[in-house]
Amino acid sequence: MLNARDNAIQTIRFGKPEYVASGLSVHQLCYHGCNHEGYDGGGHECAIGSQWVDIWGTRWHKEHAGVMGFPRGNPLADVSALASYRWPNPDDQRICESIYRGRKDFQGGDQFLGGSHRDTLWEKAYMLVGMENMMVYLHEEPGFAREVLGRIMDFQLGIARHYLSVGIEVAGLGDDLGTQLGPLLSPDLVREFFVPQYRRLFDLYKSQGVIIGFHSCGCIGAFLDMWMELGVDVLNPIQVTANDLGALREKTAGRMSLQGGISTVTMVNGPVEAIEGEVRERLWQLGRNGGYFCAPDQGMPWPAAHWDAYRRTLDKHGRYPLRPEG
Repeated sequence: MLNARDNAIQTIRFGKPEYVASGLSVHQLCYHGCNHEGYDGGGHECAIGSQWVDIWGTRWHKEHAGVMGFPRGNPLADVSALASYRWPNPDDQRICESIYRGRKDFQGGDQFLGGSHRDTLWEKAYMLVGMENMMVYLHEEPGFAREVLGRIMDFQLGIARHYLSVGIEVAGLGDDLGTQLGPLLSPDLVREFFVPQYRRLFDLYKSQGVIIGFHSCGCIGAFLDMWMELGVDVLNPIQVTANDLGALREKTAGRMSLQGGISTVTMVNGPVEAIEGEVRERLWQLGRNGGYFCAPDQGMPWPAAHWDAYRRTLDKHGRYPLRPEG
């Protein structure tokens, strides 16, 4: 029998996994500020109503329990602010020390050691500049846009070198590039402005044999070729309401693993029978030839009975060879 690590690797490589798992078991390392913390505190575990400034100078406001804060102040909203802006230093001990502390807690076993690059490029850019502003500047101030994206990636590469120095095996990257109906940004703009920067980070990790997971919500079919060319190993969350899952699988079969595909709507509303049916449908649709981790298409607290139904069905019907529902 394969252990969890080997089964995950077989899944990613479209080899011969023994079962469909929900994902990789990862001991995730994070730099300070990765989850929007500031030098003087803050972060999404604060009380409702809390406000803080993160390490990038973005002002945050916590408005809802159990939900991350919202960026409400953008330090590079005006192009003129770039000249005096102080970029965070990935070698600052206040930022990178948590990586080394977290590494000491890693026990090995079936877990992978991972490093997080939350808000890798696009999301970090709009948190600094403002979403509408950044969309405008890509057209009207392309030099400014390129400078911002390049400096963000300089930081990510500095963090990557720390992650590699402690031996990470999985890198978690992510930018939400889709709406419910289509791309948030023109694919041509993404290829022109973002892909050259993404490639700097991807090439570093691929040269070291690191598994790359990429998170992007919404309708993301327009970017599949881009991610496969860059070297994404696992793409999530594959939102059911925003994508043609059959078309995603057909295009990525044998080339890029998928994770997700179980509708948040079904997981929240049930009933249990609907959850069981959807899990069985996705197992066959997306996983019958490997390359699939079966999971809800968003992370949130679920009704206990609904979570149990998902897990129970996955455990019962997710062993190879898979069988179609019914």
